[in-house]
Amino acid sequence: MANSTETPAERAHRTIHAGGEWLAASSGATREILDPADARPFAVIAEGDEKDTDLAVAAARRAFDTGEWPHTPVAERAALLRRVADLLVRDREPLGLLESRDAGKTVEEGRVDIDCVADAFRYFADLVAGEAPGRVVDAGSPDIHSVVVHEPVGVCAMITPWNYPLLQASWKIAPALAAGNTFVIKPSEITPMTTVALIDLLTEAGLPAGVANIVTGPGHSVGARLAEHPDVDLVSFTGGLISGTKVAQAAAVTVKKVALELGGKNPNVVFADACETEEGFDTAVDQALNAAFIHSGQVCSAGGRLIVEESVRERFVAELARRAAKIRLGRGTEDGVECGPLVSAQQRAKTEDYVASALAEGAELRCGGKRPEPSPQRPETGYFYEPTVLDNCHREMKVVREEVFGPVLTVETFRTEDEAVALANDTEYGLAGAVWTADAGRARRVAGRLRHGTVWINDFHPYLPQAEWGGFGKSGVGRELGPAGLAEYRESKHVYQNLAPKPVRWFAG
Repeated sequence: MANSTETPAERAHRTIHAGGEWLAASSGATREILDPADARPFAVIAEGDEKDTDLAVAAARRAFDTGEWPHTPVAERAALLRRVADLLVRDREPLGLLESRDAGKTVEEGRVDIDCVADAFRYFADLVAGEAPGRVVDAGSPDIHSVVVHEPVGVCAMITPWNYPLLQASWKIAPALAAGNTFVIKPSEITPMTTVALIDLLTEAGLPAGVANIVTGPGHSVGARLAEHPDVDLVSFTGGLISGTKVAQAAAVTVKKVALELGGKNPNVVFADACETEEGFDTAVDQALNAAFIHSGQVCSAGGRLIVEESVRERFVAELARRAAKIRLGRGTEDGVECGPLVSAQQRAKTEDYVASALAEGAELRCGGKRPEPSPQRPETGYFYEPTVLDNCHREMKVVREEVFGPVLTVETFRTEDEAVALANDTEYGLAGAVWTADAGRARRVAGRLRHGTVWINDFHPYLPQAEWGGFGKSGVGRELGPAGLAEYRESKHVYQNLAPKPVRWFAG
């Protein structure tokens, strides 16, 4: 990856990978990557643009059209994905630390992310390795052989978010490679470092040159160019609704395949019967904290809307606020820290605006609502914000309607099961939600009525690589993970063979 004559600074600037080579930006532009815990730069990367994007797409196009990867036997592709998983396990500690510094999360969260990335590569390796070569279609005649086969879609553009940089990249890269595609990925310009590192691991695992390409740079140039590029066959985007809409509009011009995961406004519905025992009450409160405040709430499936039955609201919210106020904030690399900073000054300012609007609209502040006092674990320059609980909220509030992506939990109440379902579904999003109840029949009824792509019963946040992930409504289109996640990166082809051809005689002459 490096040559013997370049300095470490020169090497650091070469984070664009096209056709098997690491390159600096064609313009020479660079960007500093800041540690959100203290706002200090800890890395410098290339700042690519449209020209760099075209170069990477051309490399991916050549590798698909004339290269070996699309025609590599499935068993060999699966073996490479397993080698990547092994390398991720080998590098778990440095990658987990890098993810922590990049995104601000705790090192333990970073380690868990690396484990999940390895799991994704292994899952898609096993999935393709165990598949039948095609689906035989009964044509009603022994003289007809009819089969549906699946082929790679081609050159895939991937645009990933800043909150789970490597995990979100793996959800796209692993199935794309398993299916035989080539790709160009644009990680978030805020948190690109682990995705850059993954490209090195793919090369080390033996992936042919040109199959994996990366352009580090901003969305308005690199992302926009990928979405509109005529040589891109599919664009997969994870991020905000506004940006995702622009991606879909740009992709529509060339009628390419599109997969969008656009976040959510996720309800966590707690029935009183879930809290009848002390163990049940403790578990529901603990999980409500996890739902809202893991990674400072910067999670697309964060349970930021607590919808609790009125009869237990006061006790539940009081205990929730008490525990939220005790969450230990600090630099993610420090021992004992439970929650890190927000990813950027912009994200913290956005969170502050949402809290201010909620209070102006009548919400009651139960805890948080401000920046914490500085400490050795929390430098004043870091982007820290206290976990915040807002009580007495209602659907008309901006903070209830829109995705905050910060450590903010709103509280709404209900009296009946129908009212609970109506509140939970009263959102333009539909990514995930949960229901807490001791009544198994109610659990199944409510889960069946919730219009969300993932529904947890008496739990929050777990996912399985073998189960599809995606949402209803404005949470996006398409699915990641599971068999459907692999299908996003394939085209279906029907091959119909007549084993005994003869004249049709449709035309007499």
